[in-house]
Amino acid sequence: MPTRERRRDAPGADPLARRVLEESADRVAPRLIGCRLVRELEGVRLVGVIVETEAYLGERDRAAHAFGGRRTPRNESMYGPAGTAYVYFTYGMHHCFNVVCAGVGIPQAVLVRAVMPAEGLEAMRARRFRGAADRALCSGPGKLCQAMAIDRALDGADLCVRGPVYLMPPAPGWTPGRVARDRRIGLGDVGAWGTRRLRWLVAASEFVSVGVRRRPGEIAKRNGPARRRRACDAGGDGGPDA
Repeated sequence: MPTRERRRDAPGADPLARRVLEESADRVAPRLIGCRLVRELEGVRLVGVIVETEAYLGERDRAAHAFGGRRTPRNESMYGPAGTAYVYFTYGMHHCFNVVCAGVGIPQAVLVRAVMPAEGLEAMRARRFRGAADRALCSGPGKLCQAMAIDRALDGADLCVRGPVYLMPPAPGWTPGRVARDRRIGLGDVGAWGTRRLRWLVAASEFVSVGVRRRPGEIAKRNGPARRRRACDAGGDGGPDA
């Protein structure tokens, strides 16, 4: 089980280096596990440790927003430099937060599906719902955007410099334990792309959206007795997310 990390960064600590993100999404997605998503908001610092990611591989990936070279005002940020935030609105309900990777003109991104709250929990709780358990604050792409006040206004933000939203490396001494791989969540009819294991998650974490599925249609038990859950219960579509 990963440890809860609430220590602040040392003064002058640098955000995540852009070079870490300048590779394909399937290489960047596991690297982001343990990195910290930071939101500076009205004098309050919100921090979540990334515990679940999904890779979307651009024009060839049938589950990606850029499949077939699709380029629209909505997904324009995907074509920017590595370290750009791609935030979109889905189902008329949820925002989803992605980290653009690879390079300019290569529309690949990593969906951050879940984070472990580390700082600013009460502010997160106020944005989710009163009395929400810690594990329910950010355990899904829509949930974490709601809890951390991430919306389309942050689309295109540079995540490798300090600003309203940015990424930090893992805290010193933080270890995730076993990182598992699985199929992505909530995809529609995307053919063989629906079976590729392009989701990474901290296996023992109670803060992920859903556990590892053992076979098609099955969700592994998490936090108690086994149960079946709809993918959209994670908060956000989880589908063609990048």
